[in-house]
Amino acid sequence: MPLRRREFLQLAAGGVVASTLLSPLGAQAATQPQFKAIAFDAFPIFDPRPVFGLAETLFPGKGTDLSNAWRTRQFEYQWLRALSGHYADFWQTTEDGLVFAAKLLQLELTPEKRAELMQAYLGLKAWPDVPSALSALKETGIRLAFLSNMTTKMLDAGIKNAGLDGVFEHVLSTDQIRAYKPDPRAYQMAIDAFKLQREEIIFAAFAGWDAAGAKRMKS
Repeated sequence: MPLRRREFLQLAAGGVVASTLLSPLGAQAATQPQFKAIAFDAFPIFDPRPVFGLAETLFPGKGTDLSNAWRTRQFEYQWLRALSGHYADFWQTTEDGLVFAAKLLQLELTPEKRAELMQAYLGLKAWPDVPSALSALKETGIRLAFLSNMTTKMLDAGIKNAGLDGVFEHVLSTDQIRAYKPDPRAYQMAIDAFKLQREEIIFAAFAGWDAAGAKRMKS
Protein backbone atom coordinates (compact mmCIF):
# COMPACT_ATOMS: atom_id res chain seq x y z
CA MET A 1 0.00 0.00 0.00
CA PRO A 2 1.50 3.37 -0.96
CA LEU A 3 0.97 6.31 1.37
CA ARG A 4 2.06 9.93 1.17
CA ARG A 5 4.17 11.47 3.93
CA ARG A 6 1.64 13.95 5.28
CA GLU A 7 -1.16 11.41 5.38
CA PHE A 8 0.87 8.88 7.26
CA LEU A 9 2.81 11.04 9.70
CA GLN A 10 -0.29 13.01 10.66
CA LEU A 11 -1.96 9.74 11.59
CA ALA A 12 1.04 8.54 13.53
CA ALA A 13 1.63 11.81 15.36
CA GLY A 14 -2.05 11.97 16.21
CA GLY A 15 -1.85 8.65 17.98
CA VAL A 16 -4.42 6.95 15.76
CA VAL A 17 -2.09 4.92 13.56
CA ALA A 18 -2.84 1.72 15.44
CA SER A 19 -6.57 1.93 14.86
CA THR A 20 -5.98 2.89 11.24
CA LEU A 21 -3.80 -0.14 10.57
CA LEU A 22 -5.77 -2.68 12.55
CA SER A 23 -7.77 -5.36 10.81
CA PRO A 24 -11.57 -4.91 11.17
CA LEU A 25 -12.16 -8.63 11.72
CA GLY A 26 -13.23 -8.46 15.34
CA ALA A 27 -12.01 -7.96 18.87
CA GLN A 28 -9.34 -10.65 18.66
CA ALA A 29 -7.83 -9.01 15.57
CA ALA A 30 -7.84 -5.64 17.30
CA THR A 31 -4.39 -6.36 18.73
CA GLN A 32 -2.89 -7.48 15.42
CA PRO A 33 -1.97 -4.87 12.80
CA GLN A 34 -3.19 -5.54 9.28
CA PHE A 35 0.11 -4.06 8.11
CA LYS A 36 3.28 -5.23 9.78
CA ALA A 37 5.96 -2.98 8.31
CA ILE A 38 6.59 0.37 6.66
CA ALA A 39 9.30 1.10 4.11
CA PHE A 40 10.01 4.84 4.04
CA ASP A 41 11.44 6.81 1.18
CA ALA A 42 14.17 9.19 2.38
CA PHE A 43 12.27 12.45 2.06
CA PRO A 44 9.25 11.58 4.22
CA ILE A 45 11.91 11.38 6.96
CA PHE A 46 14.62 13.87 5.97
CA ASP A 47 13.90 17.57 5.45
CA PRO A 48 15.65 18.79 2.26
CA ARG A 49 14.76 22.46 2.75
CA PRO A 50 18.21 23.43 4.13
CA VAL A 51 19.77 22.39 0.82
CA PHE A 52 17.49 24.73 -1.08
CA GLY A 53 17.95 27.46 1.51
CA LEU A 54 21.68 27.19 0.96
CA ALA A 55 21.13 27.54 -2.78
CA GLU A 56 19.40 30.86 -2.17
CA THR A 57 22.22 31.98 0.13
CA LEU A 58 24.85 31.18 -2.47
CA PHE A 59 22.82 32.55 -5.39
CA PRO A 60 20.58 35.34 -4.03
CA GLY A 61 17.38 35.71 -6.02
CA LYS A 62 18.15 32.59 -8.03
CA GLY A 63 18.04 29.90 -5.38
CA THR A 64 14.47 28.80 -6.03
CA ASP A 65 15.00 28.53 -9.78
CA LEU A 66 18.22 26.62 -9.22
CA SER A 67 16.60 24.25 -6.75
CA ASN A 68 13.65 23.52 -9.02
CA ALA A 69 15.84 22.83 -12.06
CA TRP A 70 18.22 20.78 -9.94
CA ARG A 71 15.52 18.53 -8.48
CA THR A 72 13.96 17.91 -11.88
CA ARG A 73 17.22 16.95 -13.54
CA GLN A 74 18.36 14.97 -10.50
CA PHE A 75 15.64 12.37 -11.00
CA GLU A 76 15.59 12.55 -14.79
CA TYR A 77 19.26 11.60 -14.83
CA GLN A 78 18.57 8.63 -12.59
CA TRP A 79 15.85 7.21 -14.81
CA LEU A 80 17.72 7.95 -18.03
CA ARG A 81 20.88 6.26 -16.81
CA ALA A 82 18.98 3.25 -15.49
CA LEU A 83 17.02 2.83 -18.72
CA SER A 84 20.08 3.24 -20.93
CA GLY A 85 22.16 0.77 -18.93
CA HIS A 86 24.65 3.41 -17.76
CA TYR A 87 23.91 3.39 -14.06
CA ALA A 88 25.29 6.03 -11.70
CA ASP A 89 24.35 6.31 -8.04
CA PHE A 90 22.20 8.97 -6.40
CA TRP A 91 25.18 11.04 -5.30
CA GLN A 92 26.61 11.22 -8.82
CA THR A 93 23.27 11.98 -10.49
CA THR A 94 22.57 14.64 -7.87
CA GLU A 95 25.87 16.33 -8.65
CA ASP A 96 25.31 16.00 -12.40
CA GLY A 97 21.87 17.57 -11.97
CA LEU A 98 23.34 20.48 -10.03
CA VAL A 99 25.93 21.19 -12.72
CA PHE A 100 23.28 21.11 -15.45
CA ALA A 101 20.90 23.37 -13.51
CA ALA A 102 23.62 25.95 -12.90
CA LYS A 103 24.57 25.98 -16.58
CA LEU A 104 20.92 26.24 -17.60
CA LEU A 105 20.50 29.36 -15.44
CA GLN A 106 23.93 30.70 -16.40
CA LEU A 107 25.13 30.71 -12.81
CA GLU A 108 28.80 30.52 -11.88
CA LEU A 109 29.03 27.28 -9.92
CA THR A 110 32.52 27.42 -8.47
CA PRO A 111 34.11 24.21 -7.13
CA GLU A 112 33.61 25.59 -3.62
CA LYS A 113 29.89 26.26 -4.10
CA ARG A 114 29.43 22.94 -5.82
CA ALA A 115 31.06 21.08 -2.93
CA GLU A 116 29.10 23.06 -0.32
CA LEU A 117 25.76 22.28 -1.95
CA MET A 118 26.59 18.60 -2.30
CA GLN A 119 27.81 18.31 1.29
CA ALA A 120 24.50 19.77 2.43
CA TYR A 121 22.93 16.45 1.45
CA LEU A 122 25.11 14.79 4.10
CA GLY A 123 23.83 17.24 6.70
CA LEU A 124 20.11 16.56 6.35
CA LYS A 125 18.07 16.16 9.54
CA ALA A 126 14.55 14.87 10.15
CA TRP A 127 11.34 16.82 9.69
CA PRO A 128 10.15 18.12 13.10
CA ASP A 129 7.23 15.68 13.33
CA VAL A 130 9.25 12.58 12.49
CA PRO A 131 10.68 11.46 15.88
CA SER A 132 7.32 11.39 17.64
CA ALA A 133 5.65 9.71 14.67
CA LEU A 134 8.26 6.98 14.48
CA SER A 135 8.05 6.45 18.22
CA ALA A 136 4.28 6.00 17.95
CA LEU A 137 4.73 3.49 15.16
CA LYS A 138 7.29 1.42 17.03
CA GLU A 139 5.01 1.31 20.08
CA THR A 140 2.42 -0.46 17.95
CA GLY A 141 4.96 -3.10 16.92
CA ILE A 142 5.24 -1.85 13.34
CA ARG A 143 8.60 -2.71 11.76
CA LEU A 144 10.40 0.17 10.04
CA ALA A 145 12.87 0.44 7.18
CA PHE A 146 14.30 2.90 4.72
CA LEU A 147 13.83 2.11 1.04
CA SER A 148 15.42 4.90 -0.94
CA ASN A 149 17.29 5.81 -4.11
CA MET A 150 19.82 7.60 -1.89
CA THR A 151 23.16 5.87 -1.35
CA THR A 152 23.77 4.03 1.90
CA LYS A 153 26.31 6.70 2.90
CA MET A 154 23.69 9.43 2.50
CA LEU A 155 21.07 7.47 4.42
CA ASP A 156 23.47 6.64 7.25
CA ALA A 157 24.50 10.31 7.52
CA GLY A 158 20.87 11.42 7.74
CA ILE A 159 20.07 8.80 10.38
CA LYS A 160 23.01 9.97 12.48
CA ASN A 161 22.16 13.66 12.06
CA ALA A 162 18.54 13.02 13.04
CA GLY A 163 19.39 10.90 16.09
CA LEU A 164 17.51 7.93 14.65
CA ASP A 165 20.15 5.25 15.22
CA GLY A 166 18.54 1.90 15.90
CA VAL A 167 15.06 3.00 14.80
CA PHE A 168 15.09 1.30 11.39
CA GLU A 169 15.37 -2.46 11.08
CA HIS A 170 16.68 -2.18 7.53
CA VAL A 171 18.41 0.61 5.59
CA LEU A 172 17.86 -0.30 1.95
CA SER A 173 19.42 1.67 -0.88
CA THR A 174 18.46 0.85 -4.45
CA ASP A 175 22.14 1.35 -5.22
CA GLN A 176 22.54 -2.24 -4.00
CA ILE A 177 20.66 -3.45 -7.09
CA ARG A 178 21.87 -0.65 -9.41
CA ALA A 179 18.32 0.48 -10.11
CA TYR A 180 15.95 3.24 -9.07
CA LYS A 181 12.36 3.51 -7.98
CA PRO A 182 9.82 3.02 -9.53
CA ASP A 183 11.55 -0.15 -10.80
CA PRO A 184 9.62 -3.09 -9.26
CA ARG A 185 12.90 -4.58 -8.07
CA ALA A 186 13.29 -1.65 -5.69
CA TYR A 187 10.09 -2.46 -3.81
CA GLN A 188 10.95 -6.14 -3.85
CA MET A 189 13.96 -5.27 -1.70
CA ALA A 190 11.65 -4.42 1.20
CA ILE A 191 9.58 -7.55 0.70
CA ASP A 192 12.72 -9.69 0.77
CA ALA A 193 14.27 -7.86 3.74
CA PHE A 194 11.16 -8.02 5.93
CA LYS A 195 10.30 -11.54 4.72
CA LEU A 196 6.67 -10.48 4.58
CA GLN A 197 3.93 -10.57 1.99
CA ARG A 198 3.70 -7.37 -0.02
CA GLU A 199 0.19 -6.76 1.33
CA GLU A 200 1.72 -6.53 4.80
CA ILE A 201 4.02 -3.62 3.92
CA ILE A 202 3.19 0.07 3.56
CA PHE A 203 5.44 2.05 1.22
CA ALA A 204 5.61 5.63 2.51
CA ALA A 205 6.36 7.68 -0.60
CA PHE A 206 7.34 11.31 -1.05
CA ALA A 207 6.76 11.70 -4.80
CA GLY A 208 3.84 10.70 -6.97
CA TRP A 209 5.95 8.45 -9.20
CA ASP A 210 7.13 6.57 -6.11
CA ALA A 211 3.56 6.08 -4.90
CA ALA A 212 2.59 4.86 -8.38
CA GLY A 213 5.44 2.35 -8.43
CA ALA A 214 4.48 1.00 -5.00
CA LYS A 215 0.83 0.75 -6.03
CA ARG A 216 1.73 -1.38 -9.02
CA MET A 217 3.52 -3.75 -6.67
CA LYS A 218 0.32 -4.07 -4.67
CA SER A 219 -1.99 -4.83 -7.57
